[in-house]
Amino acid sequence: MDIENQILGPVIGLAAWSMIMWIWMYVTRIPAIQAAKMKMDPCAPQGVQMASLPARVRWKADNYNHLMEQPTVFYALAVSLALLGEGSGLNLYLAWGYVGLRVIHSLIQALTNKIELRFLVFVLSNIPLFWLTLNAIMIVV
Repeated sequence: MDIENQILGPVIGLAAWSMIMWIWMYVTRIPAIQAAKMKMDPCAPQGVQMASLPARVRWKADNYNHLMEQPTVFYALAVSLALLGEGSGLNLYLAWGYVGLRVIHSLIQALTNKIELRFLVFVLSNIPLFWLTLNAIMIVV
């Protein structure tokens, strides 16, 4: 991989982590649905049926949804930096830092869901994301 494209490693890493969370979500959700003998109702408002599942099961789905939200900004920034030839050095370290913090956030939410700790890690994950954003702005301006 060219040095300026190294930032695609964290992109692939976070995408892979998202797939791990997707698997974890269904490995816990399907048995819980079966144990509850839940009949899927297409007319039920979104989320109503899943809300009846145990919290420990819902946490995985909540985290998977979170991985489809803010990380989209990360993906756009990292790919942009790679295309600009700025996907190495500090930007690469910031990208891996972001991915690491998102994995930690996932584990906290999926295992214990300690909201104060989860929020702290979420805030910390914004530091490399903001820094990457500023670096990208400085490159294109």
